[in-house]
Amino acid sequence: MVMMAIEFKEKMNVKRAKAELRSEIWRILMEKKVALPPFPIEGRIPNFRGSEKALENLRNLDLWKRASVILINPDAAQRLVREAALREGKTLIVATPRLKQGYVRLSPKQAKGKERFASTIKGMLSLGEPIKLEKLEKLDLVIEGSVAVDLKGNRLGKGGGYGDREIREARRLFPRVIVATLVHDLQVVEEVPREEHDQKVDLIVTPSRVIFVGSHPPYVASSRGEN
Repeated sequence: MVMMAIEFKEKMNVKRAKAELRSEIWRILMEKKVALPPFPIEGRIPNFRGSEKALENLRNLDLWKRASVILINPDAAQRLVREAALREGKTLIVATPRLKQGYVRLSPKQAKGKERFASTIKGMLSLGEPIKLEKLEKLDLVIEGSVAVDLKGNRLGKGGGYGDREIREARRLFPRVIVATLVHDLQVVEEVPREEHDQKVDLIVTPSRVIFVGSHPPYVASSRGEN
């Protein structure tokens, strides 16, 4: 009983530390006038000034250039990434908000001439088609939004746990797939509090840096069942 009480207290302390770090990041981004709409940013994966530069840094990487199928989160902060992927002929697998409708596959053909609209939640739901991740033959890259991340790859989302579920499921099916996050430099912190179920990222891309933090080489294409 004593041990269970200690473990419960430690777990609650981590959850409290996570909530405090989220609040601090949201506050700093607003204070520094880095945050971009949608507002308020509290409770969201924040959009930020310099996201175009972060996207440019990602697009310069071989792993992006070679990727043909990308799993990505639906948040507004990653809209530009989704649009760029479609314009470059990549197929998107997009998690629906809160995973209520699972995942949607959106091909460049389906989005042709409508890439900007297709990169929005409304667009992907109207133009895309439902798909189960188990049906995918390959997955080259996963992109997740973050509220904060540290140099060990520990990632902090907005608190719903959906990003961790997406990453966990992708890694179960494609063990070697690289998971990347695009954030502002202010979102890279010394340490992110971590619980056992939390999933790490392998790559952090900011407007000024590209940081590989995992054990992956600069590019790894992942097919089903690879270890």
